[in-house]
Amino acid sequence: MDSDDFSAMFAKNETITLRCAEPEDAQQIYRWENDRSVWRVSGTHVPYSLFQIEQFLLGNNDLFSQKQLRLMIDLNATKESIGCLDLYDYDALNERAKVGILIDKAYRHQGYASSALSLCIDYLFNDLMLHQVYCVVDEKNTESQKLFEGQGFVLCGRRKDWIKTTDGFIDEWEYQLLRQSC
Repeated sequence: MDSDDFSAMFAKNETITLRCAEPEDAQQIYRWENDRSVWRVSGTHVPYSLFQIEQFLLGNNDLFSQKQLRLMIDLNATKESIGCLDLYDYDALNERAKVGILIDKAYRHQGYASSALSLCIDYLFNDLMLHQVYCVVDEKNTESQKLFEGQGFVLCGRRKDWIKTTDGFIDEWEYQLLRQSC
């Protein structure tokens, strides 16, 4: 079995493949994690070293033991990694996980985030049999709001003045998708 076969077993559609991040992805992840233009929406406050990312990929990228999993989003046509999807705050007892997604700037607005999120939801609800998936989005991130709402996520809460920006505080919105609602 080659690596393409293994990746296909995780989640794949006609356009993209979701696969577990590998140590070989560290350089690409390093570039994305240290892009300050996405820090507000990712909740990042300090840069990551390449060593930190490599160590995460070598020992901490496990949903069951570490409660988090980073998946790479690859284009099927070119095998190029165009983004990543994070599952974190996994809670087996309450059957839920939090999700976040990043698409490289060059590949945004082409439907890849929606495809990746759809594949992930299918995996979480049908393979892991979770009860719910949730996310948080800041009030200014209308693209992510549309993405999650388009997948059936429902706004369920708002934290006032939750995120400090250079322009003052902004609200954070929480969305959830319940298994029976999809």
